[in-house]
Amino acid sequence: MAEDWEYGGFGLYIHWPFCQAKCPYCDFNSHVVAAIDQKAWETAYLTEIDRVGAQTQGRVLRSVFFGGGTPSMMDPATVDAILTKIRATWSCANNIEITLEANPTSVEAGRFAGYRDAGVNRVSMGIQALNDADLKRLGRLHSASEALAAFDMARNAFDRVSFDLIYARQGQGLADWKAELGSALSMAVDHLSLYQLTIEEGTAFGDRYAAGKLRDLPDDDDAADMYAVTQDICGAAGYDGYEISNHAPTGAESIHNLIYWRYGDYAGIGPGAHGRLTIDGKRYATSTPLAPMAWLQQVVREGHGEAPRELLDIEAQRTECLLMGMRLTEGVDLTRFGFENDQNLINNINMLCNNEFVTYDQQRLRVTGRGRPVLNAVLRMLLGD
Repeated sequence: MAEDWEYGGFGLYIHWPFCQAKCPYCDFNSHVVAAIDQKAWETAYLTEIDRVGAQTQGRVLRSVFFGGGTPSMMDPATVDAILTKIRATWSCANNIEITLEANPTSVEAGRFAGYRDAGVNRVSMGIQALNDADLKRLGRLHSASEALAAFDMARNAFDRVSFDLIYARQGQGLADWKAELGSALSMAVDHLSLYQLTIEEGTAFGDRYAAGKLRDLPDDDDAADMYAVTQDICGAAGYDGYEISNHAPTGAESIHNLIYWRYGDYAGIGPGAHGRLTIDGKRYATSTPLAPMAWLQQVVREGHGEAPRELLDIEAQRTECLLMGMRLTEGVDLTRFGFENDQNLINNINMLCNNEFVTYDQQRLRVTGRGRPVLNAVLRMLLGD
């Protein structure tokens, strides 16, 4: 009998924690340092791959994702050593997706050929905006022209290229976003990630907002209009929203992110990396120290970079499965975890169906177009919170 994680498959996340500068909206685990000992980091990653590989033998690896931080600051030789170790550790799917996040500065873009030769076959670029004024507000180090030049380099080096844009930015109106989205679609290769700007506590933007100094943000109604027009324009161009913020033609969806959203297993390696691993029929949440040097020193000193694992009971797994899966247009298969036998859940589903926020066909639960803009509220109602 197949284990539940096989619904989503098995992937590997590698976290590179360093950036050239900290963006004011970013709450990711990223750090600015004067110098990086690439060889020491390579050795630590290889040590962790050996350790996790020994616990997950017999699995087919479907994806590798270098995230950050800014992984395009990694030397191509470091990426090559990591991917060589990965191929020696797991059987890899014939269509394995190997993604590396990149910033579109000329220095980083110049490494694309080296990453391609190492085995990277997909790049995700953090473009974020297509005009210089907004890029400056967002704290980005590249200009719009640099972004376009780097994108052309990526498109020439890789068959699969995704890029990110942020909308509902300061001073941005609906007409501005329509024009920018049209430009993005005209240059897109096979995938777009389109995120509404969110103000997170603990970021520079969060501090400015709390002090009343982050002005000209679109109000909730305007932001909702931008979300709606995003779905319409992308859908008309063949870039359906297969997930709340991600758009692609059929067949070009991110394999790695689908593993998360379909609640598969994934190993997380690097400072601040999280994972979900099923070992001997039990599912664990894994985490690592956030501070880069603390993680690196723990690997050297103790031979591993993990914090103590958390055993997830069935209720925690059911909750996580719904929280992740309902982000997808395809929804959640309710035969997993015995969802279909939970009468309280079925009652909540029926109430949401009556209000046209979800659909349910006795097996698959999906959020509707009406429910997607208020997904967090839908999830609270599903879970009885």
